[in-house]
Amino acid sequence: MASGTRQPGSLLLVEDDAVFAGAMARALRARGFDVGVAGSAREALHDAHARRPRYAVVDLKLGDDSGLALIPALLAEVPDARVLLLTGYASIATAVEAIKRGAHDYLAKPVDADAVVRALLDNGDADATETAGMPESSLPLRRLEWEHIQRTLQECDGNISETARRLGMHRRTLQRKLGKHPVRERSDRA
Repeated sequence: MASGTRQPGSLLLVEDDAVFAGAMARALRARGFDVGVAGSAREALHDAHARRPRYAVVDLKLGDDSGLALIPALLAEVPDARVLLLTGYASIATAVEAIKRGAHDYLAKPVDADAVVRALLDNGDADATETAGMPESSLPLRRLEWEHIQRTLQECDGNISETARRLGMHRRTLQRKLGKHPVRERSDRA
């Protein structure tokens, strides 16, 4: 792993799913990272202040907190940190928003530790949509609907009621659609 460096460095894993966080932390430690785990935005900012991590892996959904909102706060605390956003709700809109807010990369779950390490240590200029596994060709109608919903949800700062109003659909319908995974255009390869 290291051409010129002994260890990859300190890493903050911000994930509210304790099982996933535990497994990912063990896997990243096995790859040489000094891993701290935070289950909320508040814990993450406290850890970032105390440990000054070189890397941060942040989940998009953190209970009531947003990983997107956490990115600029983490970078304000540790400006040279390399931030990777993970999400089970991949969309082009969230990928673009994550990059705008300062994330260096974006990966869709499920993801393994090797993909996380590659994203953290890669110095290339991979485009966020490529990294997220999004195609460059035209999108199917269901995928376009998913993207539109995600973009509108972002514009409404995550407010489900306002998003439903803007989309002209019932709140429960929107919640059902948000509970589904996005349509995949091609198979993911690690």
